Amino acid sequence: MRFSQMLLPTLKEVPSEAETISHQLLLRAGMIRKLTSGIYDYLPLGLRVLRKIEAIVREEMNRAGAQEVLLPAVQPAELWQESGRWQIYGKELLRFKDRHDRDYCFGPTHEEVITDLVRREVHSYRQLPLNLYQVQTKFRDEIRPRFGLIRAREFIMKDGYSFDLNETAADQTYQAMYNAYARIFSRCGLRFKSVEADSGPIGGSFSHEFMVLAETGEDTVVSCTACAYAANLEKAEIPAPLATVTESSTPLAKVHTPNVRTVAEVAGFFNIPLEKVLKTLLYETDEGVVAVLLRGDHELNEVKLKNFLKVNELALAAEDTVRRETGATVGFAGPLHLKIPVYADLSLQAAANLVAGANENDFHYTNINFMRDIGIKEFIDLRQVTPADPCPRCGASLDFLRGIEVGHVFKLGYKYSKAMNANYLDAQGQEQLMYMGCYGIGVSRIIAAAIEQNNDSDGIIFPMPLAPFQILLVPIAVNDIKTMDVATRLYEDLTAAGLEVLFDDRDERPGVKFKDADLLGIPYRVVLGPKTLAKETAEVRSRRTREMELISLQSLLDELCDRVRAEIAL
Repeated sequence: MRFSQMLLPTLKEVPSEAETISHQLLLRAGMIRKLTSGIYDYLPLGLRVLRKIEAIVREEMNRAGAQEVLLPAVQPAELWQESGRWQIYGKELLRFKDRHDRDYCFGPTHEEVITDLVRREVHSYRQLPLNLYQVQTKFRDEIRPRFGLIRAREFIMKDGYSFDLNETAADQTYQAMYNAYARIFSRCGLRFKSVEADSGPIGGSFSHEFMVLAETGEDTVVSCTACAYAANLEKAEIPAPLATVTESSTPLAKVHTPNVRTVAEVAGFFNIPLEKVLKTLLYETDEGVVAVLLRGDHELNEVKLKNFLKVNELALAAEDTVRRETGATVGFAGPLHLKIPVYADLSLQAAANLVAGANENDFHYTNINFMRDIGIKEFIDLRQVTPADPCPRCGASLDFLRGIEVGHVFKLGYKYSKAMNANYLDAQGQEQLMYMGCYGIGVSRIIAAAIEQNNDSDGIIFPMPLAPFQILLVPIAVNDIKTMDVATRLYEDLTAAGLEVLFDDRDERPGVKFKDADLLGIPYRVVLGPKTLAKETAEVRSRRTREMELISLQSLLDELCDRVRAEIAL
């Protein structure tokens, strides 16, 4: 492809709308353009990267035995009502009506549609296992789309779904998909880590996320320094401490604490560490109001609480709710004499002589003792893990890394097959529910994740498997007949050899071309000019290492072919 004929509008300045490195560079490199909030056009260069990712995904999914389908993006509400998700999925689900006033949605995912297809077409155990996938546009109406392709409203996703006879068979399918995902991200040239994860609104009993490691990632990954344990922050477990009370209990006392509301203010007022302050949080759920107790130096993990309570809705209680349930305003709520369920974090089992709100404005209790003073419904793991916590598997220390989720594999179990009656007849003629799995990859998000992980102050550094072109051929004297003749022949020879070449035939200054070359991140830059041709050589520069060398024109074709093929095979 000739640069002069390509829609490749590079930008010198960083667009003000772009917050992250990948968003900035995708816009500056002319790969995407914003249509509206969270929705982007893919220009030719960006689309080439997208298609390369799709090709790798398809090859590995097919290799693992999955079959490709293409399902409708527009889905009838009836299927979502049947599964129960129409009411609970939330405002991210784009709902609309057709001309007949029938309800539809634009699919954010396709569990309902694929289950409906399979229940209509699969009836016997002889037709299982079945593993189907698609690469398709999804839409989730994010309240705050941000970071370009990392959290867009419209995006390209590979979603796959498996149907097995039982959980034992499903475990084999799950492992095959897990292995396929590891191969996909390895082939993309990415540094990644698989972590235990929460299944979220899709549901299921077991799942792993695949995280591309990057300092700018919006997710936190907790990884053991000694064993293979790794989890995202939502899922990270905290081992239960030994429930041994080391302090003798002292009498409960009420203390006047005017305008002392926050944990830090309470600790300062009583001159005690934060861990001696008892944090009381009230949450409203679709099953009623609950109280949650934590140490003052800990933070609640809302995902853990939501999963434990098995509720669909969970939100910090409004001020009027706090006042109704405790008799005090926010800041003075406490755990004593509450008529709602009270749950406490495991770290509090051995705690004694704590300070908490007295459920009366401007008053706190001191010397609170759980066994004596509070009716705890249950002690559970409720908090976020901290760097001070040990690994829940081996007890070693934990590392906290930043990552970008690019893939997720789930064991769905019977969640959808039971709700939608996806059955098969076993060998004895008895009806059985199909056991399902779900496997997603954010295809368009991989572009952004790859750039977040591979960039420098000058631009993108694409891994060879994802690069829109493998070689950027730059003649620096386009008005010199000999230079252009040699460059044109080399372009034709490289292309005929199967290499992907962007031929920068623009009549621009060398500095402009070199700046664009660094910005675009193409792995090898080959420069031709009167000085190099006088020596029968070309200047070859690696974008990643920045190393430059002169290679003879005679051996240039073979050298470039060898390098490109070696890097793709890594």
